[in-house]
Amino acid sequence: MKMARPFREREAFPVRVPRALLSVLVLVVLVSGAFAKRHERLIESWKPTNYDVSLILDDRLSEITSAKAVITIQSLRDNLSLIDFDFGELTVDSVTVDANNARFEHSNGRLNVTLPKPESRDARIVVTVAYHGSPKDGLILSSDKSGKPSAIGDNWPNRLHNWIPCLDHPSAKASVRFTVTAPERTLVVANGALDKVETVAVGTRTWTYTERAPIPPYCMIIAVGEFALTKPDGPTVTPLAYYVPQPDKEFAMQGFAPANPSLKFFSETVAPYPYEKLALIVGATRFGGMENSGAIVFSSNLFDRRSNSDPISKVFKIRSGIVSLVAHEIAHQWFGDSVTESTWADLWLSEGFATYFAALFIQRHEGEQEFRHYMAKAAETYLNYAKKKRAPLFDTETEGLLSLLNPNNYQKGAWVLHMLRGRLGDEAFFRGVRAYYRAHEHGTASSENLRSALEKASGSILKDFFARWVYASGHPQYELSWHWQRVRKRGGALTINLKQTHHDAPFLDPLQIEIVTAKRAMRTTIKPVGRETTISIPVATRPMKIVLDPDVFVLKELLVK
Repeated sequence: MKMARPFREREAFPVRVPRALLSVLVLVVLVSGAFAKRHERLIESWKPTNYDVSLILDDRLSEITSAKAVITIQSLRDNLSLIDFDFGELTVDSVTVDANNARFEHSNGRLNVTLPKPESRDARIVVTVAYHGSPKDGLILSSDKSGKPSAIGDNWPNRLHNWIPCLDHPSAKASVRFTVTAPERTLVVANGALDKVETVAVGTRTWTYTERAPIPPYCMIIAVGEFALTKPDGPTVTPLAYYVPQPDKEFAMQGFAPANPSLKFFSETVAPYPYEKLALIVGATRFGGMENSGAIVFSSNLFDRRSNSDPISKVFKIRSGIVSLVAHEIAHQWFGDSVTESTWADLWLSEGFATYFAALFIQRHEGEQEFRHYMAKAAETYLNYAKKKRAPLFDTETEGLLSLLNPNNYQKGAWVLHMLRGRLGDEAFFRGVRAYYRAHEHGTASSENLRSALEKASGSILKDFFARWVYASGHPQYELSWHWQRVRKRGGALTINLKQTHHDAPFLDPLQIEIVTAKRAMRTTIKPVGRETTISIPVATRPMKIVLDPDVFVLKELLVK
């Protein structure tokens, strides 16, 4: 959950889209792609496949006294002659290519390394960069809540380059090994499994962690501090440990109570947990939580008492906000970390999934009422946001990456998944999600990849749904009116009129309608054909009420007349 604090079985209906509307939606997609304002640095001429990073920190954790990054690179084209790393303002001491000294230029956030000779496509190149200094960002050198020095990685969206030379885009996934030398009074945790801890010099210890799965650069972190370390009792899905400041030691076990149930639920619902272990860390992050692969960092005030009215979970006996946050960040281990968005425009595949799967966890453990409350609050958050800004879910234009941490990608993204679940039914929806995950595990995925997986799993055609809900902006504003008229002594006719009062193209999603009379409740489906749709059906007695979308599977505003 990367957000500023505080944010901090049914029938699949075919949809017929009028030719004019389909043309408009296709045009929206094409125009948004052709005139996108945001420039992304994508993988084009080379890509990293592994980082081997050694860091030596001073006694006060105030600087990197010595660092070496050994980066294995694959050439993606013939005649590759330059490796252009993203790299911040740390001092570069030397650069070698395949163990030979290399020419380099370091300025304006780039480290350009000239290769001794042009390399062919698929060539393997090893670049070693030695450097030192105090990072301005990315690796946060500060004090924890008890005043003890700490060093914690906090890289989203593209801040890893402030302390490690890299290709700083989420699609540039690679494996990583960290070797960290720090004061012996501290504990060190990082991505991956702990290989060894050694005493190399008096007063220090050296920790080595290896993450063999490729992970996005924003998830590559270390955390160093005088943590209190606790581990849950009993079996866990994966080795699970909590690293917290000393004042939080007594509450950590209860505070992280949803962690192992979340791991179990997502492992059963999606796929086995994708990493070697999971560390939950309380420390320095600008976000409420940051989902680094196998090493999630939560804000330092996570367990602080709050004066607001955040309710207490009846199941876990902690603030409901902590329950949803922990579930959200753990869901990211599958969606965002293992299956990573191909471009920033696909961010909803990370944040929308994590938001919705946190809701599914609440549905499983807290019950249907709490789930509906969570989704209603998500809808309210998005609808309030939509009054101020309109943008497609697949947003190619918002320039500031931090501005993408908005209710479009979180709450609307979650609702789009919820609508797909309602439309396809649980069996097909979750089968499609599992297929999507398996196809892109430890890789990247796009919105079209998700659509394809869900279509194959359900047999439905979802192109028009994605065109309207993902690639275009807005949501439906419905005005529902109805009239019942007796047409014979023992019968009557119900006329239902549905208008769409928003200004842009209509939504053509089929909608269930529940008709409640004194004797029974019945359901029918209205299939919008444009901005206004009217249907007439026989109903013997005057309805007591008409309910549009009785199972609440559509993100909407509704006025009933």
